Amino acid sequence: MEFALLASGSKGNAFLLRDRDTEIMIDCGTTKRYLSECFQKLKISVQDLDALLITHDHTDHISQIRHFRNLSIYSPVEITDTEVFLVRPLQQFAVNSLQITPVALSHDAPNTTGYIIENGEEKLVYITDTGYLNQRYLPLMQDADYIIMESNHDTEMLMQTRRPQYLKYRIYGDQGHLNNEDCADILTKLAGPKTKMIILAHISQEANTRLRALDVSRKRLQECGSLRKDLILAAAGQHEMIRKGWNNEKTDPGSVCCTVGMECLADLQADADR
Repeated sequence: MEFALLASGSKGNAFLLRDRDTEIMIDCGTTKRYLSECFQKLKISVQDLDALLITHDHTDHISQIRHFRNLSIYSPVEITDTEVFLVRPLQQFAVNSLQITPVALSHDAPNTTGYIIENGEEKLVYITDTGYLNQRYLPLMQDADYIIMESNHDTEMLMQTRRPQYLKYRIYGDQGHLNNEDCADILTKLAGPKTKMIILAHISQEANTRLRALDVSRKRLQECGSLRKDLILAAAGQHEMIRKGWNNEKTDPGSVCCTVGMECLADLQADADR
């Protein structure tokens, strides 16, 4: 598998994945200009894609969907003026060589969905925008090769923001977003000897820092003795592309990253709050 996380956060989300002759996208938030720049850099076009997968209908995940309406679009909800194939939890479907399993998440948007994507050789898990993860799905996700997991907020930082109390508790609650500690706890249950890369996603720019999110998960994962020491742990920025093997290029884990067995690989302090 090759992939590129294009955007991750409250200002937009978009992810590309390809395998042999199959190319798909998950979500199409952010701006048209930024998506166009990313596509140009990756030397692809919308016409190259085989399908678009939607996680839920919040604007930061579907704002550019009008530009993808000629594709096969898989979504857990109906979307205005857009023809979609409705997906349901645990009802697998295929896009060419990719086998895709939707999983139900808990968020304040109807039927929010995560995806497990397999090609017979590797497995990728994509989970963002959820207040918790149902334990029933853990066996399906365990020992994935690649994991994109939300690490949205630091609870103390969230409570110190000037946001209204109701909004703080919505974010913190079961239909909100995963905090750093809950993300780390899930990762210790999912990561295994096959896991090569974990990306912490949807990190709040006001109620978290990339360095805090990275540090919490790194410390918890280092307690797991069965993991690869070269397992890459990256913290995604809102508009910083993270790539694995796209166009046969070297993996680019972004500016805030480390391996489980080592200290940080980048100048973290300079970019911690990006």
